[in-house]
Amino acid sequence: MKDQHRSIIIEFPLRGEWQAPTTPVKKIPSHGTNRMGLRFAFDFVQVDWEKTRKPFYNTSFTRYFFFGVPLDKCYGWGKPIFAPCDGEIVTIRDGIPERAVVHWIVDSAIAIKNANSFNEYNDDFSKIAGNYLVLKCQNNIYMAFAHLQTNSIKGVVGDRIKKGEKLGNVGHSGNSTSPHLHFQLMDSADIAQSNGLPFLFEEYEVYRKGVWESVYNQIPAHTDRIRFYKK
Repeated sequence: MKDQHRSIIIEFPLRGEWQAPTTPVKKIPSHGTNRMGLRFAFDFVQVDWEKTRKPFYNTSFTRYFFFGVPLDKCYGWGKPIFAPCDGEIVTIRDGIPERAVVHWIVDSAIAIKNANSFNEYNDDFSKIAGNYLVLKCQNNIYMAFAHLQTNSIKGVVGDRIKKGEKLGNVGHSGNSTSPHLHFQLMDSADIAQSNGLPFLFEEYEVYRKGVWESVYNQIPAHTDRIRFYKK
């Protein structure tokens, strides 16, 4: 993919093992639309790699399918999110409640309803993003972190943030069908008017044939088992 912004290289925003079920490696635009800076966006979720279904929950499939699972039974919920670069907080929306139980029918119905009715020029972005934060990395480069855990966001608008500093926690607010981090780069702090920007992660590891391999200046595919720990 040729693009002048392909040289944007940032630190991975999470720690531990993750999967990216939604990634621009799989398709572009990754979320099916270029609206709201979504063209190169990622979703990151934690799963049990040892099980065939790779569930994001620590309970039976039967319970999840019929009754749903509480948030504290979901692997990624509450995990910390870190700043991928030095920057400044320019937008915070917090205090949006999370649904206490993750259920595929309820969550999918809400997501479909909101996606079909949402107008980014009239509606509050939190309707679909839940609790979210926008970080200015440099001129014309902004990062959005969405679906955060309620009341987990650190700092206030105007705070200067150092690379690696904690920003908040992974949550299940807004249009979320499982606790996950939605992460994107864009060319404006105004999400409604923004264009998505492609980028690379400066370093992470991929599990291949029983061995963890370090990769540099890449992005993960949806099948990759990835991890990152700050050195």
